[in-house]
Amino acid sequence: MGSSVSKSPRRRPAAEQQRSDGFISNLGVSISHRLQQLRRSAPFSRPVRLNCRLSVTKTLLPPHDRAQRTSGDGPLPALVAVFLPEFPHRSFPLHDRFQILGFIAKGSFGPILKVKDISKEKTFAVKVLPKSEILQRGVLEQSKEEVIIQRQLKHPFIHNLQDCWQTQWHLFIMCEYCSVGDLYTYWLLKGKFGEEEVRLFGAELGSALGFLHDLGIVHRDVKMENILLSDLGNGHLRLSDFGLSHRLKRGGRAFTICGTIEYMAPEVLSGGPYTHAADWWSLGVVLFSLVTGEFPVRPESNHCTMLSKVQAFPYLLPQTFSPALRFLLTELLCKNPAKRLCTLERFKVQTFFRGLSFDAQILLKTPVCFILDLRNHPDWAAKAMRGLSSDCFHDFDFDKTFYSSIEFSPKLANMDLNRDPEPKTHITQDLDTRQDLPEQ
Repeated sequence: MGSSVSKSPRRRPAAEQQRSDGFISNLGVSISHRLQQLRRSAPFSRPVRLNCRLSVTKTLLPPHDRAQRTSGDGPLPALVAVFLPEFPHRSFPLHDRFQILGFIAKGSFGPILKVKDISKEKTFAVKVLPKSEILQRGVLEQSKEEVIIQRQLKHPFIHNLQDCWQTQWHLFIMCEYCSVGDLYTYWLLKGKFGEEEVRLFGAELGSALGFLHDLGIVHRDVKMENILLSDLGNGHLRLSDFGLSHRLKRGGRAFTICGTIEYMAPEVLSGGPYTHAADWWSLGVVLFSLVTGEFPVRPESNHCTMLSKVQAFPYLLPQTFSPALRFLLTELLCKNPAKRLCTLERFKVQTFFRGLSFDAQILLKTPVCFILDLRNHPDWAAKAMRGLSSDCFHDFDFDKTFYSSIEFSPKLANMDLNRDPEPKTHITQDLDTRQDLPEQ
């Protein structure tokens, strides 16, 4: 059984509310002055979904990358070899294949772009990662882990990887494009959802988590912003962004403090150990927020303060909710991970899902009409932008984004590219040097 819960004052979500995405720094870590500057230069922020149109068609590869060596003879540069084999090296004339159509979001390391595959006449989302940022922030292995994991994932409710590659200065991760947007935008528009609507989302997201955990993968960043809604799937969800995901066998334990702070389980906030059960806590926070219109606990900038609030909060639910829903949320938001509902088998037999099939093909046959209706809401574009105006990018030059890493190139030449850089100190990194250990 989960912990008992109480009704908190209603707090409506605000687009400008400060949030803390990415890894949360641990305590007692000595860092260099330069890395402290890097940390201050990248404050907590949420990626912003933009739909800016370009007046001039741009190609995906910057001129500097196009000029790289095209011959297959001789050894590859260290800056290319270190990202192999997960990111195949491709060079000119690949740039003739894609056209940039606009922004989708501003990620932690670089832009996420809407691109058109000219030969296939299809549109995709491409995450662009400057290699300098990957190496400076010490996430070389995590960037490889992201694509290793995504190559395994073929599921109706998971955002599929289409391709990945590298050029001289950048990594590219290409996924299917979901024009409908993310669940967080629709939550801002609607305020809160009904139980029947939440039931469908719960079944689809629970199915995706069960699939991941059966493969020995923990997502570690389940949140509304990472739940995309597919136009091809009639508004059904796609769990996305595996940048923090980790391969963790059943019974294994992890210690990295990572994720988005208001969704993080208490055992993650405390520095572990934690298991796949942490993802089910995050699912509980998502469902709680959808039905109440507010987060169970408002986010704090410090994970220790957040841990204290999470441990003290009783998670009581309004009596207006059905007993089945109250029981489900109480089971998911159980503070003791050993007693938490944390398997798909237990999830599927909850009374809240009685009469609902978990068969993906059956679920996909029903259009999610309330999502499709909200897509035509007059405020949809403004909510999707998270309060930022497209004027901020009026004179934006995509080539400058690609060139942003070149100023670091002299430092890259001095790095030991045969190992992961030792300081993992940025707020988007794992600061805990302990290894993931099998449970004793």
